[in-house]
Amino acid sequence: MNTPNTSVPLNQQLVLVTGGARGLGAHLVRAFLREGARVVVNYLSSEQAAKELVRTAPGQAIALQADVCDAQAVQAMVEQARTKFNSPITTVVNNALPQFSFNGDERPHAEELTWDHMHQQLEGIVRGALNTTQAALPGMKEARFGRIINVGTNLFQNPVVPYHDYTAAKAALLSLTRTLAHDLGPVGVTVNMISGGLLRTTDASAATPEAVFDLIASGTPLRRVTTPAEFADSALFFASPWSRAVTGQNLVVDGGLVKN
Repeated sequence: MNTPNTSVPLNQQLVLVTGGARGLGAHLVRAFLREGARVVVNYLSSEQAAKELVRTAPGQAIALQADVCDAQAVQAMVEQARTKFNSPITTVVNNALPQFSFNGDERPHAEELTWDHMHQQLEGIVRGALNTTQAALPGMKEARFGRIINVGTNLFQNPVVPYHDYTAAKAALLSLTRTLAHDLGPVGVTVNMISGGLLRTTDASAATPEAVFDLIASGTPLRRVTTPAEFADSALFFASPWSRAVTGQNLVVDGGLVKN
């Protein structure tokens, strides 16, 4: 029997971080590099930022361009990574975010919301995660080990600002997280989600007024807004041997604002 391998140290993993060149993605990349993992820094258009990040870890990281909505491009990226590191991708962090700004004043309100808004977010968030999972799965089965970590949001539990399109797509991703966990558990692949609130600060939250940050901090037990680096560190748990019996879960990382 080909028994799954439940405990692969971080420094033996090849990790794909989608949208890894900037914002939260760059913090996720740095967290895994710090622990000795080899990392594929996926980017869509931020080539310079991706390559600058890779230069901080010679031989340990590679920058690869691919639109996660394009299944063929994702497959090619996975194959390039395998050729570079002579091993399959074992850990996928689905972080890539379609173009979006956390600006409550500019969001489409209920009367203005269109299916195009919804479709854009579903394509980038759900289709992107499906493409990376399917492309990496054969290598995970070969390694008898896999970790899929999806980046969610606490907004579907606490929609303090009704970003309809973004929140609906992330909620769909949580459902996919749980069904994939059930389907892939027998082959040694765990699937989990990490859901943050507003992070201080990423490219997406740069447009958020200071008063909103202050309001969120005042209602948080830690009395501050979570940083991208703090959020990124939590991803290490789901990739590490410490989480070998954890799958299908949604960990909220927001300083205690939302009780899961």
